[in-house]
Amino acid sequence: MGVLNEEIGLSVDVNGIATNYHDLGDGPPVLLVHGSGPGVSAWANWRTVLPELARGHRVLAPDVVGFGYTDRPDGLTYGPDVWLEHLLGFLDALGLSKVSLVGNSFGGALALRLATAAPERVDRLVLMGSVGVPFEITPGLDAVWGFEPTLEAMRELMRVFTFDDSAVREDLVRLRLDAATRPGVHEAYAGMFPEPRQNGIHALALADDVIASVRHETLIVHGRDDRVIPMANSLKLLDLIDKAQLHVFARCGHWVQIEQGRRFVELLKSFLSETAVARSA
Repeated sequence: MGVLNEEIGLSVDVNGIATNYHDLGDGPPVLLVHGSGPGVSAWANWRTVLPELARGHRVLAPDVVGFGYTDRPDGLTYGPDVWLEHLLGFLDALGLSKVSLVGNSFGGALALRLATAAPERVDRLVLMGSVGVPFEITPGLDAVWGFEPTLEAMRELMRVFTFDDSAVREDLVRLRLDAATRPGVHEAYAGMFPEPRQNGIHALALADDVIASVRHETLIVHGRDDRVIPMANSLKLLDLIDKAQLHVFARCGHWVQIEQGRRFVELLKSFLSETAVARSA
């Protein structure tokens, strides 16, 4: 028998793309959108959140096209419109008319784009260390998007992502490097954010008036010590989104869901459960 790969979940056809996803629990649906690190997948990003949040919600976490174990169609040019179409197609394929939406980093930009392009499909919105507003690319994000697959480069990225790099285990480094170097993965990744990588920031950003059109209850989360995405992004989002609240975790880098996992999940469950309370009132 082969070794079980937990990153591989269910599969659904999304506009001709075989899409890998995880689907746990019952209750109000929540869509988790992962970040853009090398070797990332929905499971790698959300494995600590999925089982806890599934106690009371139906939690769905797809590999966005170009990432993880979702098919990578030949000749596809990746960009915000392609990723948005894929996420909307995923909701359609599963018959989900409306979901709460949690986006991490790059996934926050996609969540914000979905909430503004199809506001009727979104219940509540959560943005974690989010891209989506203009900012000068950080050395940390430049290293993430410009990753060249070596063990030392992956080890350094794991340190950049975290506040306490003593938590970076060698087995995790090797697992992420293995994931980033599966056939076709790095080739697709390298084409997503070419130099000058500042252009990737501009492509994912939305205009202030578009962001200000968000009318959803919104939770913004950031690690105070994030070296990948500046906390100024979250302050800007807080200023623009009328129904927003911001929670900052001290002694925490870019991996809020990992470094502050228990507290983050408690915060997330509390925020999402307010939806059910409001509906029953």
